[in-house]
Amino acid sequence: MHADETTFQIAPDHPAFAGHFPGVPMVPGVVLLDAAIHAARQTLRGSTSGDSLNTTCQISSAKFLSPVGPGETLSIFCTPCASGSTRFDILSGSRKVATGTLVLPPP
Repeated sequence: MHADETTFQIAPDHPAFAGHFPGVPMVPGVVLLDAAIHAARQTLRGSTSGDSLNTTCQISSAKFLSPVGPGETLSIFCTPCASGSTRFDILSGSRKVATGTLVLPPP
C-alpha cells in the first residue's frame, strides 16, 4: 500500500504556543496527533466530511521524536496497513518528528 502525503504548517500565533512553553515555544503533541488523525481520515475516506469528524479513533501507538517549533512546514505520510490500522509519520524536511499507528472505524 502507498502513503498519502499531507503538508501543513502550525502558525506562529497558534493559541497552543501561549503556554507550551514560554520562551521556547513547541507544538504540543496533541496538535500533531490531531493533524495525523485528520490526515488519516482524509486518506481513508478521500475527504474530511462532517460525519467522519465525529467518529472515534484509537491511537495504538505514538512516539514524539523531535520538537517542532512555530512556523515549521510539516509533512504527514499516512499508510493504510493490511490489519486495518493506519501508520503515520510526521516530518519536518527530512527530520522525523513523530510516528505512530491509528485505528479508525471503517468508512
